[in-house]
Amino acid sequence: MIKAKKENNVEIKVLGPGCPNCHKMEELTTKAVKELGIDAKVDKITDIKEIMKYTMSTPALVINGKLKHSGKPLPSLEKVKELIQQEKT
Repeated sequence: MIKAKKENNVEIKVLGPGCPNCHKMEELTTKAVKELGIDAKVDKITDIKEIMKYTMSTPALVINGKLKHSGKPLPSLEKVKELIQQEKT
C-alpha cells in the first residue's frame, strides 16, 4: 500500500453567514494560502450550528481545529499568513 505524503497539510475553516466581511475573510485566507504555497484545505462554513461550536462572533478563522480569529476588525493579509504558518508545523 502506498500512502500519499502530506507535508504541511493545513485544514482551514472560514466561519460566517455570508456577510461582506465574511467574504473578505475568505478572500484574505485564500490569498494567504496561495502566497504561502502550502497544501491547505479552505472550507467556508455558513451553518450557524457549526459556527457556534467555535464562536459567536463572525467572521472567524479556524486553523487545524483552533479558533485563531473572530469578529472585527479583520486581520491583515500578513496576519492571516502568520496565523497559518503558526499552525502548519
